[in-house]
Amino acid sequence: MYKHLLIATDGSKLAQKAVDQGVALASALGAGILVVNVTVPWTTVSIGEIATSLPPENYDRAAADRAQSILAEVAMRAKAAGVPCETLHVHDRLPAQGILEAAKERGADLIVMSSHGRSGFARLLLGSEANEVVSKSTVPVLICR
Repeated sequence: MYKHLLIATDGSKLAQKAVDQGVALASALGAGILVVNVTVPWTTVSIGEIATSLPPENYDRAAADRAQSILAEVAMRAKAAGVPCETLHVHDRLPAQGILEAAKERGADLIVMSSHGRSGFARLLLGSEANEVVSKSTVPVLICR
């Protein structure tokens, strides 16, 4: 079955559901995980904690520090569960693009991620990274709500 799961996380409470499900599934299957955090290019950032507190020249350092913190937390959870874990910070990509590239390059056989489950105008306005991953992925995708 699945031996190499990619778990995508942005560090949010919602993404934590996918982390928990992915680590539990990997543990049950005896699989390893690759935990991925994607940082969007500065030019796509318009609001948020990093954008409002940092000038563009400090963005990359702050984004890398935040990604490292998120990935380290998940790696500790995986270690506690006895799950082999690698981490990867993909920078200067949109989330779906970074997730799909990492899955292909690292040979993931399942992608685990969360979704807000938006529909209608909210989905049109905000987009859906999960929908893009599902529609473009060549491997199965497990969506956690």
